[in-house]
Amino acid sequence: MGKDEGSISDDEWERFLRDAEAGTPGAPEEPSARARMVARRLREETGRPEPWRGHRPARRRGGKIWYVVGLLAAAGLLAVALDPGRLTGWFGGDGGGESTPLAAESERPDQPPPTEGAAQQPTLEQPFRGSPAARWGDGTAGIGLPAARATGWMSKAQVAQALDRTRDFLAASSLNPAVLRGERPGKGIALINPHQQDVRDYLATAFRAPSREDDPLLLFSRFDKAQVRLVGDVVKTRGRITYREGERGAVEVTTDVTYVYPVAPAAAGSDEVTRTIVRREVVLSWDDPAKVVTEPGTFSLVSYKVDTTNGGCDTFTGYLTPKFEAERAGADAGDGPETDPYDRSTSMDARMQEAGDAGCGTASRL
Repeated sequence: MGKDEGSISDDEWERFLRDAEAGTPGAPEEPSARARMVARRLREETGRPEPWRGHRPARRRGGKIWYVVGLLAAAGLLAVALDPGRLTGWFGGDGGGESTPLAAESERPDQPPPTEGAAQQPTLEQPFRGSPAARWGDGTAGIGLPAARATGWMSKAQVAQALDRTRDFLAASSLNPAVLRGERPGKGIALINPHQQDVRDYLATAFRAPSREDDPLLLFSRFDKAQVRLVGDVVKTRGRITYREGERGAVEVTTDVTYVYPVAPAAAGSDEVTRTIVRREVVLSWDDPAKVVTEPGTFSLVSYKVDTTNGGCDTFTGYLTPKFEAERAGADAGDGPETDPYDRSTSMDARMQEAGDAGCGTASRL
């Protein structure tokens, strides 16, 4: 496979791993202090004793799909903004949708999307057939941006730039075609502060030896191209970006986006299509450099949570691992509540609380 703009060279990657293992002196102490604070706050708000959720193999019984909830809270991580560029044109096409596209989401809906047509199965020509995502936006077009206004230490123009760069980060981590094919998320990693040793350790381990504690899927969407191929060049999305004044006058940006990935087995000649659905909530802080150690044009990562349907459960391969009909048939019932993965009327915190300590729950549809 040719070199893609979302990948980095083997030499660069190996250098990153060596530096992460050796440690980098002079890392700011402020982010670590904030990390402890935010992790504690998230535990208090959600009532959950641990910031991590487990995984089990995704499967279906009686027409129901299994989903897994993952959560990682990390705070105050400085990012190095090596201009990710404009990524909004990666995906085009209508994805087989026959209805009028929905307007961008500007606030949390008060109910799940309708279920009409849910019995229709996806096809290679219409991978979003039977799914509410058929009316969603393509790629970043489905991620609503609010109007910019002067907030905290930032002017209106600076806030507008921060919002654009935030959406770029979502594209680099969850929409980049090379990353979706399983390549290294070079652009996403480049946004993370190289002096943040705990994050460097996490990233170095996550892509070399993924585990429950060090899972790259908490931030990045990746499929093993030897097992799965993406159907078409469209990823459907629905979500929004909001912001407010945060600590020390920072501009705190919250992103809540659902991504729908149509996939088929990698084997030649296979025409079965299924979908993997990932909802991520990522919170970023654009800090005032006069009050927090940072670099111009960079953001701090406050927290991120992920809720995955048909992407794997208790499987820590570093890839989303969707199950197809033959693998789902006859699977045992799960121990979690039934959830509609397209339902965005429930907050991520509420979704986490509903999941409780169950490793897997049932999803009402794909």
